[in-house]
Amino acid sequence: MRRPVVGVIGNAYRVENRFQTQMVGERNLRAVTDVAGALPLMFAGSPEITDIGALLDVVDGIVLTGARANVHPTRFKTEPHERHEPYDIHRDDVALALTEACVARGVPIFGICRGLQEMNVAFGGSLHPEIREIPGRMNHRMPRLENGEIHPDPTVVFADRHDVHLTPGGTFASLLGCETIRVNSLHGQGILEPGRRVVIEGIAEDGTIEAIRIADAPSFALGVQWHAEYDPQRNPINRKLFEAFGAALKAHERAS
Repeated sequence: MRRPVVGVIGNAYRVENRFQTQMVGERNLRAVTDVAGALPLMFAGSPEITDIGALLDVVDGIVLTGARANVHPTRFKTEPHERHEPYDIHRDDVALALTEACVARGVPIFGICRGLQEMNVAFGGSLHPEIREIPGRMNHRMPRLENGEIHPDPTVVFADRHDVHLTPGGTFASLLGCETIRVNSLHGQGILEPGRRVVIEGIAEDGTIEAIRIADAPSFALGVQWHAEYDPQRNPINRKLFEAFGAALKAHERAS
């Protein structure tokens, strides 16, 4: 029996600071196969070698993963600053166009961290390059040691750190069976103004937007600011999200 196929976007990455590559974190791939029950297929975040129409002809869904690079500020009419680098403008080209194409064609799409931000920008929304600089916001970045280095223990880095309050009766609350969840937090950039069709369904304790859906999308079109790919094999919240994404993939495959 054929498994659904999920396109997982690649990120620009230099090996030894010399060799240009495309990279996908393995946790994303394992979440797709272990929990969504699909075959992950990495595609390049490079517009000159990624034909979006051809890609959507052969996949049943798309995952826009988290990434080190920020969405380039010119995408939402803001001036770039070296403090907010690195950027991945080629991934921007692919991801923003791909988001609109998925929604238009009814292809399930799941945005995680940067992926949520891309979904917002694709529909005309804006981002703040450093959410922690807004008065009253917490630091959503990775925990660090006193010397400034990222904490070496991944269980500390990916630990749940704050609550998210979900819209009562909304898609996320219905899917997860509750109105308050606890999530990990590993980002600097975040949504400032939601785009058209972007419906806010989850907000952190400090007001940061953490969960969105695209209004009137014919299939699964959800985004989360936290790293749902981390341990969905055991984390019940993230498991339910990937299971729901998997169900949407199967529905799309049957309809194709």
